[in-house]
Amino acid sequence: MTGIVAQNVGRTSGLIKSAAGGGGGAWTKISTFTSDGSDATATFDSGIDSTYPIYVFKFINIHPETDDKNLTVNFRDGSTAYDATKTTTYFHATHDEGDSATSLAYIAGHDLAQSTSAQILSEGISNDADHGTSGELWLFNPSSTVFVKHFICRSNGTRHSNIGSDVHVAGYCNVTAAIDGVQFAMSSGEIQGGKIKLYGLSDS
Repeated sequence: MTGIVAQNVGRTSGLIKSAAGGGGGAWTKISTFTSDGSDATATFDSGIDSTYPIYVFKFINIHPETDDKNLTVNFRDGSTAYDATKTTTYFHATHDEGDSATSLAYIAGHDLAQSTSAQILSEGISNDADHGTSGELWLFNPSSTVFVKHFICRSNGTRHSNIGSDVHVAGYCNVTAAIDGVQFAMSSGEIQGGKIKLYGLSDS
């Protein structure tokens, strides 16, 4: 049997359709950044408001201009600057192509403590033609004026020394002002390839 079963009544196989009102939010694509090969930043300065409780950024094959650079993010909290105060954690797992170097470690030098600096999301990215980084960042309830703004990110990048790097970042913008803009950049140099897609996720 193939196809979707209308409801799981007297059926033993097939895909099951959830009952009406069973939950699960709808995804809406809001905007897409596509690198033109010479972008200093990928800035999302509109579309982040009270419409959705969750916003998700998916970055796909982001490629740096120069070797061994980090992809970073920062947040705007109502002013013109991307400098919201943040506290974060950062750890990674790595494995090289030659199967000779592995690690699983918390990287204290990449976390932030009440800092306005940009947060690293993917580290030491190679600028080889076939290298880059991909992942996603989730931002929760950015329009709240009561709570801090939590975010989580997971990325997988190819580092300059031919190492795969699985990075986990979590933290919060320690502000009660709404977060209304998000900006991605390399630690130096340009973003020379890739896309970042912004989605809103509804409650139901």
